[in-house]
Amino acid sequence: MKNLIQDFHTGELRGPAMNQPTDAQINALLYRSLFEQLPFNLAVIDRDYNIIRANENFRDYFGDWQGKKCHEVYKGKDQHCDACKADKVFAHGETIVSDETGIDRNGRTCHYVVHTIPILDDDGKAHFLLELSRDITEIRQWQRQYDVLFDRVPCYISVVDREFKITRTNEKFRNTFGEGRGRHCYQVNKRRDKPCTSCPAARTFEDGQEHMGEQVGVTKDGQTTYYVVHTSPLSRGDGNVEHVIEIMTDVTHVKELEKQNIDAERLAAVGQTVAGLAHTIKNLLMGLEGGMYMVDSGIKRDNKDRINQGWDVLQRNFTKTTDLVRGFLSFSKGRLPEMKLLDPNQVVRDIVELYAETAARQDVELVHELDETLQPAPLDPEGIEACLTNLMSNAIDAVMMREEGPKRVVMRTLERDDELVFQVEDNGAGMDQEVKNKIFTTFFTTKGGKGTGLGLLTTRKIVQEHGGRIEMNTQTDVGSTFTIRFPRKRLQTLYQEQNIES
Repeated sequence: MKNLIQDFHTGELRGPAMNQPTDAQINALLYRSLFEQLPFNLAVIDRDYNIIRANENFRDYFGDWQGKKCHEVYKGKDQHCDACKADKVFAHGETIVSDETGIDRNGRTCHYVVHTIPILDDDGKAHFLLELSRDITEIRQWQRQYDVLFDRVPCYISVVDREFKITRTNEKFRNTFGEGRGRHCYQVNKRRDKPCTSCPAARTFEDGQEHMGEQVGVTKDGQTTYYVVHTSPLSRGDGNVEHVIEIMTDVTHVKELEKQNIDAERLAAVGQTVAGLAHTIKNLLMGLEGGMYMVDSGIKRDNKDRINQGWDVLQRNFTKTTDLVRGFLSFSKGRLPEMKLLDPNQVVRDIVELYAETAARQDVELVHELDETLQPAPLDPEGIEACLTNLMSNAIDAVMMREEGPKRVVMRTLERDDELVFQVEDNGAGMDQEVKNKIFTTFFTTKGGKGTGLGLLTTRKIVQEHGGRIEMNTQTDVGSTFTIRFPRKRLQTLYQEQNIES
């Protein structure tokens, strides 16, 4: 082998006859031919770190090499490198691959990958090394730019594998959720001990498509945070997605504004209704005073009929006062819905059954129209029942004001644009514009002495607490339709938030 290297180095071919080359001479020819043709930087160094041979690519990349040692050419250094890979290869006779930083022929910093390969003699000893290197300077520059972009982008970014373990995160993610590599994403993002029930990453692993979802997380400081996550397949192996990148946009501020807006609407409605409170209380007090006067005068006159009549007045006004106070307290106080997975259709069936006898006695046709394809939804059982019973009661009262013709109330469920929809429709007297303007803002009632004016206000409050909205469509002498819309994403977010807090 030593002679072969010398042949290669000097360019001499020795043998019995040139027309009958030896195997060693053939190897030398192939060695020299491939040495110049391979598209890599190739150099041969001896045990004294002298470069004894290099190809044209090496010379174009590192410059003149003749009479120089490897550390002079590669690194521009006068002394042997402290962490020299050649030392290890000479000692152990095994190839080493390494990333290196050096100086190119123009004096610029360069980056290259080098394979340091031992050239072994017949005794298995390495007297020479072949170093094969290729430039990765541009790749390194792109890598640095990618790393800066990945780390500094103003979103939370993480990469997860099929076991939902985090393999990489960016700076914003680490600052918010802490170091997550090697841990499950649901442990880091949400402080959970089991996978999330609604996971966009799981869907991406399953179908290889991009997915999006609203999520509620917990920061490393224990604060609740809201974010929208987009998941995309990052790599594939054997036709399957092996890694998913999650890009999460913080929407906590938006959610806080949304909550503030809901609270502001509720408090504004409270403020508007307070203006009518004095008048309502005054009427109640007058009724109580009238009843007391009748009782007092009946006692003085020993008139039992007058006493009974006065007592009836007192009871009616006392009951109305109690209902008013309880309704107002319920309306004015804030509460988070206690969400449970419910069948919307069953909720409607129960309410229709509850009012069936009352409606039948008043000759009102009461029906339900249900979308049987509806999926369960997170709802507050007490809240949604209060909303729909208020609307049902109002609808029955409205059709009773109809002077002629059949009386009909319909309660239905729908699914539109990822919204769960409840509707209560009646063919009652309807409302004119003046009534429509007052219906959600004051202690206004169309029921005369029977109503407190708080039913629809309370209904709207509960709907808003669910992140939904209530709409009304009415026409005089035709009827009214009240529509409640609950965005399913918002319901799911409230449900997740409740589970995190619990």
